[in-house]
Amino acid sequence: MDVKAVRDQFPILHQEVNGHPLVYLDSAATSQKPNAVIEAIEEYYREYNSNVHRGVHTLGTKATDGYEGAREKVRRFINAESTQEVIFTRGTTTSINTVAYSYARENLQEGDEIVITYMEHHSNIIPWQQAAKATGATLKYIPLQPDGTLAIEDVEATITENTKVVAVMHVSNVLGTVNPIKEIADIAHQNGAVMLVDGAQSAPHMKIDVQDLDCDFFVFSGHKMGAPTGIGVLYGKKHLLEQMEPVEFGGEMIDFVGLYESTWKELPWKFEGGTPIIAGAIGLGAAIDFLTEIGLDEIEAHEKELAQYAMDRLSTIEGVTVYGPKERAGLVTFNLDDVHPHDVATVLDAEGIAVRAGHHCAQPLMKWLEVSATARASFYLYNTKEDVDRFVDGLVNTKEFFGDVF
Repeated sequence: MDVKAVRDQFPILHQEVNGHPLVYLDSAATSQKPNAVIEAIEEYYREYNSNVHRGVHTLGTKATDGYEGAREKVRRFINAESTQEVIFTRGTTTSINTVAYSYARENLQEGDEIVITYMEHHSNIIPWQQAAKATGATLKYIPLQPDGTLAIEDVEATITENTKVVAVMHVSNVLGTVNPIKEIADIAHQNGAVMLVDGAQSAPHMKIDVQDLDCDFFVFSGHKMGAPTGIGVLYGKKHLLEQMEPVEFGGEMIDFVGLYESTWKELPWKFEGGTPIIAGAIGLGAAIDFLTEIGLDEIEAHEKELAQYAMDRLSTIEGVTVYGPKERAGLVTFNLDDVHPHDVATVLDAEGIAVRAGHHCAQPLMKWLEVSATARASFYLYNTKEDVDRFVDGLVNTKEFFGDVF
């Protein structure tokens, strides 16, 4: 992969921040956008801005083609069997909430179990907490190994014949752990449960095949993979989506409306009430084209190489603790002894280096790690080893700065 050629496609990267060339290491929070995506969105608004599905005029037809064409691109991207299984949402959070409301609350009862892990993002914890409260189900957690991975024996011990929903993130946004989704899905299905996969941190970075994973639901956000904010995807197996009721009601999703009763459109539109996120979907389609042309295998290998290089360099700095397993996705979460992560991020920002600091929407995991917060550097296809060097050198400067202060 020609990283320089890739970087040239991201205009935001070619600037100075606080008098230094920008080093952007916060792609796990949101990625930067390539020219292809920016231009696709601009073209929609400049040349064929119109609502979709209902209009028969030329602009409406072109907008509908762009919107539904993006759905087909998503279908191919995750290898769904049908576009009827691809629902556009506002993002991962909305997608999980849709399943928690429309599927879980209708199918769970007292005595049933929902199984998640300690590493989940808040968006994959709170909806299940609320579903458990509403139905009387029990929320259970698969324990973590000391390095922040899942052991299959622990999965087997936690999932029982009473388990009805298993919801697990594919890649941890804190630890970089890549979970064995296919094996977990098999255990869930053996016990009669459905499996939801939070793919927010995997879909942008590796090939996804929902049929091979055999997950029942797979969710992800566009903004972490070069697409705009406010667009995401809920994949669901067709037979499950057909059983589920919509959670939003209004225009677009109806078939017939009477005075006292209404009926819904077929999949996928029954879950897309109101004017949909047209420009966002078109931008997501452009992002998928961009990533596919480069190659997801190449992107994954590049990011893993950067993560390993960063871990090797960080291991030479006394007082730095890195969290998570040795084998990981493209991010490193760490702490510097006696320095709060927010202070670390602030000093790095003064040198033009953008990292994330805080609990990363994973407070139960922070408690498990016995820390209140951490700092995180996350990599994407446009990052280089030079970026890592700038980051590590900046961390050394941060350590020296606070050593002088104290």
